[in-house]
Amino acid sequence: MKNLPKLVVPIGVVGIVLLLVVPVPSFLLDSLIICNIMLALVILLTTMFVRKPMDFSVFPSLLLVATLFRLGLNVASTRLVLSQGFAGDVIQAFGHVAVAGSVIIGAVIFLILVVIQFVVVTKGAERVAEVGARFTLDAMPGKQMAIDADLNAGLITDVIAKQRRAEVAGEADFYGAMDGASKFVKGDAIAGILIIIINLIGGIATGMMSGGLSITDALSKYGILTIGDGLVTQIPALLMAVSTGMIVTRSNAESDLGSTASNQLTQSRTAITIAGVAAIGMAFIPGMPIVPFIVIGGLLLFIGQRIKTKKKAEAVAAELAAVNAVVAPTETTDDLLEQMRVHALEILLAPDLVDMVSGASDDLLGRVRALRRKVAMELGVVVPPVRTRDNVELPPSTYSIRIAGVEAGRGIAPAGKVLALGDLLDALPGTSTVEPVFGLSGKWVPAEMRHSAEMTGATVIDRVSVLVTHLSSIISNNADRLLSREDVRVLVDGVKTINPSAVDDLVPGMLSLAELQRVLQGLLQEQIPINDLGRICEGLTLRAKVSTDPEGLIEAARAALGPALAAQYLDGTVLRVIMIDPLLEQSMLEGLRPSEQGTQIMLDGARLEAILSSLKSSVAMVEEAGKSAVLVCAPQLRPAIHRLVSTQNNGLPVLSYQEATAAGSTIETVGVVRGESALAA
Repeated sequence: MKNLPKLVVPIGVVGIVLLLVVPVPSFLLDSLIICNIMLALVILLTTMFVRKPMDFSVFPSLLLVATLFRLGLNVASTRLVLSQGFAGDVIQAFGHVAVAGSVIIGAVIFLILVVIQFVVVTKGAERVAEVGARFTLDAMPGKQMAIDADLNAGLITDVIAKQRRAEVAGEADFYGAMDGASKFVKGDAIAGILIIIINLIGGIATGMMSGGLSITDALSKYGILTIGDGLVTQIPALLMAVSTGMIVTRSNAESDLGSTASNQLTQSRTAITIAGVAAIGMAFIPGMPIVPFIVIGGLLLFIGQRIKTKKKAEAVAAELAAVNAVVAPTETTDDLLEQMRVHALEILLAPDLVDMVSGASDDLLGRVRALRRKVAMELGVVVPPVRTRDNVELPPSTYSIRIAGVEAGRGIAPAGKVLALGDLLDALPGTSTVEPVFGLSGKWVPAEMRHSAEMTGATVIDRVSVLVTHLSSIISNNADRLLSREDVRVLVDGVKTINPSAVDDLVPGMLSLAELQRVLQGLLQEQIPINDLGRICEGLTLRAKVSTDPEGLIEAARAALGPALAAQYLDGTVLRVIMIDPLLEQSMLEGLRPSEQGTQIMLDGARLEAILSSLKSSVAMVEEAGKSAVLVCAPQLRPAIHRLVSTQNNGLPVLSYQEATAAGSTIETVGVVRGESALAA
């Protein structure tokens, strides 16, 4: 019984093939005809209740099987009609009852059904399927790029990205299959016409030649059976054609077709009321039936009144909710303290952006939770909960990201629009802008123009993704500020549970939590993950026995991480480096002096300016080649040089010689910092 569902279709297809060659009795044919009609009806109703086409992805294959089933029934019924002059009670009933036993009436009804199916439904469905397939295939690259952008920004996980890619590929396959399957419906309509003509000619010939009937009697007998046969197959064929049109015109929705149509048709009370008045007015046109118009008009007016009552109740409920929201409960001391507290991380939204936290599947709060997990995995920092609230002082469509109450970034995310990034956006309506993280030129275009933007080759990003990407960049650049002492305590306690020996000797015996926090913040300032806290503590233990100087502790922690420092900058197995001229490096070593902020390189302003200018030129040459590099120097110089260039050259990474070679990679020198003119001066 478990394998029965998977065997139903294969057995059915084999049965259809047998139906083409093996005669069947009339009672079995009646059952199969009824099954055919009910199958078409079930498929039609299913297309009405699915929320999106992909929920019924088996439809193209099912359409082929159903079409083959109807053709098999045509062959079986034709065989019975011509051989026995009787093809079962169903065909007999359709031939005598449905068309009143008249060949002419039956032929007219049959032709009308064919015209409806072939000219109206099938033709339209075929065109919609063709256009849908082409647009879906053209939009695939843009959708894939959007998924990659969300994945790279940490907005989605690998599992979700894989699932979304599969949905995009499945959607393209579905519409491509529907484009081909619509040809089955068209061919079925043509076959229906040809089969009834062949049956009629064959029936008349059989009646006259084998049965000895006159042409009039043969036409009367076999014409009725042929029309009945045509109707019992054409009706389910029409249902399948309507199902095809229904599935290809169905857009993604949150409810079934009936609920969606009901909600949208009753959204305007004025329209329904005017229609009701018009219906009542038409009742008084001379010659028009009064009762039907009055009844229908009254029903429309009743529906319009119900809509008015419903909207009034909704307005009262909304007003009560607003009053309840305004009337705050009695504030306690704890409430005031909570309002006074400065939150570590906040997102302020303009009033017209509050829909971004509505709780939908891709809402802001859910994406922020995913971002916190991503940052924890990559940097080893547990980002504090992000407080999200509205702020009436912000301009429309604006959001602000704050760290410890101070604004760290601001951007816009207009409602009803998406951000298109590309070079061919001039033809699209919208507002030009600059993406806040990477500085890319783009344009905020209406959401309904998303497909048009993708057709130009642009990468289209929804506004929630824009905000979360901006938030991710700010968190990465300010991870050291977000690492609190309580966070350090939690991290240390976590290491104790799995590696107690790495922590027991260090904290609090050699270093306090405050000193360890300072070391970890120094690592995060250079975008170095601290998730390997056990190894960091082991390196600090050895250094703390000699000195607790913060700079020395940070360098000891870096040394403990070893190859992991250079690994994040590798291009395959190659590490591209910018070196310092040996004579210049020696001069820097001689000018190295300790200070309260750490070691400093004591050189005159002109020399420092020349060094930074030379470094900037080397970095520019590397970036023009589409590559990236790190600056390497002697270990003693590394902290001082990092402080010197940290505000220059977009935060160029600085590694010592030992750190650069620890990963065992191939070193490729792509630039040298010289500064000869300054040295000569």
